[in-house]
Amino acid sequence: MTTTTLAVLVPLLPFLGALATLLLGRTAPGFVRPLAVLPSLAALALAVTVAARQGGGGPVDAVTELTPTGSVPVELALHIDGFAALTAVLVGLVATCVQIYSTGYLRHDPRYPSYAALVSLFTSAMLLVVYSGDLMVLLVGWEIMGICSYFLVGHYWETPEARAASIKAFLVTKLGDVPFLIGLFALATDTGSFRITKILGAVASGGLDHPTLIALLLLAGVAGKSAQFPLHTWLPDAMAGPTPVSALIHAATMVAAGVYFVARLLPVFAASAAALVVLAAMAALTMVGSALAALAQDDIKRVLAYSTIGQLGYMTGALAVGDRGAAVFHLLAHGAFKALLFLAAGVIIHAAGTNSLAAMSRMKDLRARVPDAYWTMSVALLALAAIPPFSGFFSKEAVLGAAEHAATGHAGHVPGAAGWIVLVSGLVTALLTAAYAMRLWLLAFRGHGAEAPDHGRQPVAMNSVLWVLAVPSLAYGLTTGVLPDWFDSRDLTPTLTTAVLGTGVALVGGIVTYGAWRHTTAMSGRFPLGAVAAHPDADGGLVEAEAIASHESAYGNVASAPDPADPGRLLLGPLHRHAAVGFHLDALYTALFVRPVRGAATVVRFLDREVVDTYVRGAGALPRWLGTAVRRTQTGNVQTYVSALLAGTVVLVVAVLLVATAGA
Repeated sequence: MTTTTLAVLVPLLPFLGALATLLLGRTAPGFVRPLAVLPSLAALALAVTVAARQGGGGPVDAVTELTPTGSVPVELALHIDGFAALTAVLVGLVATCVQIYSTGYLRHDPRYPSYAALVSLFTSAMLLVVYSGDLMVLLVGWEIMGICSYFLVGHYWETPEARAASIKAFLVTKLGDVPFLIGLFALATDTGSFRITKILGAVASGGLDHPTLIALLLLAGVAGKSAQFPLHTWLPDAMAGPTPVSALIHAATMVAAGVYFVARLLPVFAASAAALVVLAAMAALTMVGSALAALAQDDIKRVLAYSTIGQLGYMTGALAVGDRGAAVFHLLAHGAFKALLFLAAGVIIHAAGTNSLAAMSRMKDLRARVPDAYWTMSVALLALAAIPPFSGFFSKEAVLGAAEHAATGHAGHVPGAAGWIVLVSGLVTALLTAAYAMRLWLLAFRGHGAEAPDHGRQPVAMNSVLWVLAVPSLAYGLTTGVLPDWFDSRDLTPTLTTAVLGTGVALVGGIVTYGAWRHTTAMSGRFPLGAVAAHPDADGGLVEAEAIASHESAYGNVASAPDPADPGRLLLGPLHRHAAVGFHLDALYTALFVRPVRGAATVVRFLDREVVDTYVRGAGALPRWLGTAVRRTQTGNVQTYVSALLAGTVVLVVAVLLVATAGA
């Protein structure tokens, strides 16, 4: 087969798998798991083949016009360069791991067939975004991911938290998608095409008339999809969905789509210095704010959610300093270790017998119970903290090196201010990232909470994928010597200055957090926080839906009590209570937008019922009264009818006589 044919099959196979799963889910449930896993696995194999054939060389392009539009054509186009080839491999790898993991994690879920179909459709949509060479076709995948996230986050629709989280995710991302769509149309109007190659050619020749406006409109959609400030608040709440869904959304789909889109169209954004500065400021606020919030969370999944927001900030920061190679390099490394972190968190939740929003402060020394999760999650946390030689060290240093390059004025058209903003905020975030990674590891694996009952060993399907993802989390950085061909020939080797600074602040963050934990542990006397009140399901599996519904941990009434051995409280001090609720952004949005809209809706409802309906009721009242009067004349008495007829005849005769007399 040609490379183009293989590339078409990559997103098509998961799509066909989704259709087959929906059709056979009820009639042939035995086929659901193979139909969930095999299409994703085949798509991964084909994506690897496409990447090998592309080899980091010239892009693979294919195009056919869908239908004449009379203006800007919409074309079914493929554009596969090194970035697309490697990103598709990441999507296929994570999606396959998630599908395999889910066969164990949701093995007793009655809605597993629809879940598996939606995951396959989600995967297909992201692969369409990755390979698409036309922005309108890309938009199709972009929007399909939005609706899939709505259904998957709300998988446990019986619980109010899941319903609220799915609606919030959908509305916030749609809020960004409206200006994003306007920006796409404005871009096509300026360049005369939706084709990515033609757009980039027009930008290179100076054919973009409104670069700042277009870039800012597009950034609104990117902020929503990739959970960047100020449209990031939906992502922590989305943890109400199943844990494998969190891994897929955070690692390889949805939130990665916005970063990938900017990387593809980076010359459009680089055409406006103002847009780059805005992007840098957005990245800085996102990085630092989310890292502080992560340090204050007690739920293990919310810590990882804020971590994702911060790591995406690194990627957008790299794009702000004009280095898409560093951004995509970190996207790929982050995809591997973040998927591993979420799936390992699922194993921990399974072992603790609750999702409960999985309070880390209630966990007690889970190392012996979940050895696979312990070792693999340790690897992933070291990668997250950018400790050498783990993958996150190389990719994060690529971002810091690009920022340092721009800050010193060696990045050409990139404003030096953008470089300094990204560099300083990146170093601060590196310190905070190591701090909350160390805190997570200590509380989850060396905590002194109440001990949960042993629910048995986790399924092999869950543990096996952890070790698969641990390999790139550990060894991906070793590929820096062979990856430049896929990354615009950019040298990905860490520079001495940023490597020393980044690693130094990370070590400081980890060591200080460990010291704070030792201090708080000694002060607390290592007393357990309470007795266990476990509530496993009938077969000892995970009761995630019930746990989310109750918002309680498996540790009785102590779920809301502060943990005296939490180093985050000591490190953040009075800032802790603000960081724990995301710096009150949701409350701010409620005051600025939700309440005014509800107030306006109340006024509109009053006007509709009391004013508009009054006119409507009045318009119907007159005919009703006339009908009542006419109905009363229909007595059914023949004498009455004859009398009325004679009276009418007399009236007519008199009228005729009067008219004749007047005429004479």
